[in-house]
Amino acid sequence: MLLRGIPIPAGQTGHAAGRSLLAQLYREYTGEEKLPPIRIGERGKPCFEGNKVFFSVSHTHRYVFCAVASVNIGIDAEELDRQVSPRLAEKILSQTEYAQYQQAEDQNRALLTFWVLKEAAGKCTGEGINGYPNHTAFSLEDPRVTEQNGCLLAVVREDDHAL
Repeated sequence: MLLRGIPIPAGQTGHAAGRSLLAQLYREYTGEEKLPPIRIGERGKPCFEGNKVFFSVSHTHRYVFCAVASVNIGIDAEELDRQVSPRLAEKILSQTEYAQYQQAEDQNRALLTFWVLKEAAGKCTGEGINGYPNHTAFSLEDPRVTEQNGCLLAVVREDDHAL
Protein backbone atom coordinates (compact mmCIF):
# COMPACT_ATOMS: atom_id res chain seq x y z
CA MET A 1 0.00 0.00 0.00
CA LEU A 2 1.12 3.54 -0.74
CA LEU A 3 -0.30 6.33 1.41
CA ARG A 4 0.54 10.00 1.22
CA GLY A 5 -0.81 13.32 2.43
CA ILE A 6 0.14 16.75 1.10
CA PRO A 7 -1.03 20.33 1.53
CA ILE A 8 -3.56 21.36 -1.12
CA PRO A 9 -1.67 23.64 -3.51
CA ALA A 10 -2.80 27.26 -3.67
CA GLY A 11 -5.48 27.75 -6.29
CA GLN A 12 -6.45 24.07 -6.44
CA THR A 13 -9.58 22.44 -5.11
CA GLY A 14 -9.35 19.41 -2.86
CA HIS A 15 -10.80 17.32 -5.68
CA ALA A 16 -8.16 18.44 -8.19
CA ALA A 17 -5.35 17.97 -5.68
CA GLY A 18 -6.68 14.50 -4.88
CA ARG A 19 -6.77 13.50 -8.54
CA SER A 20 -3.21 14.75 -9.03
CA LEU A 21 -1.95 12.87 -5.96
CA LEU A 22 -3.81 9.74 -7.08
CA ALA A 23 -2.10 9.88 -10.50
CA GLN A 24 1.31 10.25 -8.82
CA LEU A 25 0.75 7.34 -6.42
CA TYR A 26 -0.67 5.14 -9.19
CA ARG A 27 2.50 5.71 -11.26
CA GLU A 28 4.69 4.85 -8.26
CA TYR A 29 2.63 1.78 -7.36
CA THR A 30 2.27 0.27 -10.83
CA GLY A 31 5.06 1.82 -12.92
CA GLU A 32 2.39 2.76 -15.48
CA GLU A 33 2.37 6.35 -16.69
CA LYS A 34 -1.31 6.69 -17.54
CA LEU A 35 -4.05 6.65 -14.94
CA PRO A 36 -6.78 4.22 -16.04
CA PRO A 37 -10.35 5.46 -16.45
CA ILE A 38 -12.24 5.88 -13.19
CA ARG A 39 -15.80 4.67 -13.00
CA ILE A 40 -18.38 4.75 -10.24
CA GLY A 41 -19.27 1.31 -8.88
CA GLU A 42 -22.79 0.13 -8.17
CA ARG A 43 -22.72 1.51 -4.61
CA GLY A 44 -21.18 4.82 -5.69
CA LYS A 45 -17.58 3.97 -4.86
CA PRO A 46 -15.06 5.21 -7.44
CA CYS A 47 -12.75 2.55 -8.87
CA PHE A 48 -10.42 1.97 -11.78
CA GLU A 49 -12.14 0.39 -14.75
CA GLY A 50 -10.89 -3.15 -15.37
CA ASN A 51 -8.02 -2.84 -12.90
CA LYS A 52 -7.11 -4.68 -9.69
CA VAL A 53 -5.58 -1.61 -8.05
CA PHE A 54 -7.78 0.06 -5.44
CA PHE A 55 -7.68 3.61 -4.13
CA SER A 56 -9.28 6.06 -1.75
CA VAL A 57 -8.95 9.83 -1.48
CA SER A 58 -9.90 12.21 1.31
CA HIS A 59 -9.35 15.92 1.70
CA THR A 60 -9.81 18.52 4.38
CA HIS A 61 -9.71 22.29 3.89
CA ARG A 62 -5.90 22.24 3.86
CA TYR A 63 -4.72 18.71 3.06
CA VAL A 64 -5.37 15.86 0.67
CA PHE A 65 -4.64 12.21 1.43
CA CYS A 66 -4.57 9.29 -0.98
CA ALA A 67 -4.00 5.56 -0.64
CA VAL A 68 -3.40 2.99 -3.38
CA ALA A 69 -3.43 -0.74 -2.57
CA SER A 70 -3.94 -4.26 -3.87
CA VAL A 71 -7.08 -4.64 -1.71
CA ASN A 72 -10.14 -2.50 -1.33
CA ILE A 73 -9.36 0.44 0.93
CA GLY A 74 -11.02 3.47 2.48
CA ILE A 75 -9.45 6.54 4.06
CA ASP A 76 -10.81 9.60 5.79
CA ALA A 77 -9.17 12.63 7.36
CA GLU A 78 -10.32 15.45 9.62
CA GLU A 79 -8.26 18.39 10.81
CA LEU A 80 -7.69 18.27 14.55
CA ASP A 81 -8.67 21.92 14.98
CA ARG A 82 -12.16 21.25 13.59
CA GLN A 83 -14.73 21.71 16.31
CA VAL A 84 -17.69 19.32 16.16
CA SER A 85 -20.97 19.81 17.99
CA PRO A 86 -21.23 17.41 20.95
CA ARG A 87 -24.88 16.81 19.97
CA LEU A 88 -23.60 14.83 17.01
CA ALA A 89 -22.17 12.20 19.37
CA GLU A 90 -25.63 11.13 20.51
CA LYS A 91 -26.72 10.63 16.89
CA ILE A 92 -23.76 8.85 15.30
CA LEU A 93 -22.15 6.83 18.08
CA SER A 94 -23.19 3.36 19.15
CA GLN A 95 -23.67 2.70 22.86
CA THR A 96 -20.15 1.31 23.27
CA GLU A 97 -18.64 4.22 21.34
CA TYR A 98 -20.69 6.76 23.29
CA ALA A 99 -19.47 5.32 26.59
CA GLN A 100 -15.86 5.79 25.42
CA TYR A 101 -16.67 9.30 24.19
CA GLN A 102 -18.15 10.31 27.55
CA GLN A 103 -15.02 9.18 29.38
CA ALA A 104 -12.56 10.76 26.92
CA GLU A 105 -10.38 13.57 28.17
CA ASP A 106 -10.72 15.35 24.80
CA GLN A 107 -14.26 14.67 23.60
CA ASN A 108 -13.84 16.63 20.38
CA ARG A 109 -10.85 14.49 19.39
CA ALA A 110 -12.76 11.36 20.40
CA LEU A 111 -15.68 12.30 18.17
CA LEU A 112 -13.33 13.05 15.26
CA THR A 113 -11.64 9.68 15.82
CA PHE A 114 -14.92 7.81 15.57
CA TRP A 115 -15.98 9.89 12.57
CA VAL A 116 -12.85 9.15 10.50
CA LEU A 117 -13.19 5.44 11.29
CA LYS A 118 -16.86 5.40 10.24
CA GLU A 119 -16.13 7.34 7.03
CA ALA A 120 -13.12 5.20 6.11
CA ALA A 121 -15.08 1.98 6.71
CA GLY A 122 -17.99 3.31 4.63
CA LYS A 123 -15.61 4.20 1.80
CA CYS A 124 -13.95 0.80 1.98
CA THR A 125 -17.18 -1.17 1.75
CA GLY A 126 -18.76 1.25 -0.70
CA GLU A 127 -21.75 1.69 1.60
CA GLY A 128 -20.82 5.22 2.55
CA ILE A 129 -22.38 7.02 5.48
CA ASN A 130 -26.15 7.04 5.33
CA GLY A 131 -28.27 8.54 8.06
CA TYR A 132 -26.79 8.06 11.49
CA PRO A 133 -23.99 5.46 11.39
CA ASN A 134 -24.49 4.31 14.98
CA HIS A 135 -24.24 0.56 14.36
CA THR A 136 -20.43 0.25 14.65
CA ALA A 137 -18.28 -0.69 17.62
CA PHE A 138 -15.01 1.13 17.05
CA SER A 139 -12.48 1.89 19.78
CA LEU A 140 -10.68 5.13 20.54
CA GLU A 141 -7.49 3.02 20.66
CA ASP A 142 -7.94 1.74 17.07
CA PRO A 143 -4.45 1.54 15.51
CA ARG A 144 -5.88 2.38 12.08
CA VAL A 145 -6.16 6.02 13.20
CA THR A 146 -2.98 8.09 13.09
CA GLU A 147 -2.12 11.76 13.28
CA GLN A 148 -0.61 13.28 10.15
CA ASN A 149 -0.16 16.93 9.18
CA GLY A 150 -2.40 18.11 12.02
CA CYS A 151 -5.14 15.71 10.92
CA LEU A 152 -6.58 12.47 12.20
CA LEU A 153 -6.35 9.91 9.41
CA ALA A 154 -8.10 6.53 9.36
CA VAL A 155 -7.10 3.80 6.90
CA VAL A 156 -9.43 0.80 6.67
CA ARG A 157 -8.62 -2.14 4.41
CA GLU A 158 -11.01 -4.82 3.19
CA ASP A 159 -8.83 -7.49 4.79
CA ASP A 160 -9.04 -5.86 8.25
CA HIS A 161 -10.70 -8.07 10.82
CA ALA A 162 -12.78 -5.28 12.36
CA LEU A 163 -14.53 -3.54 9.51
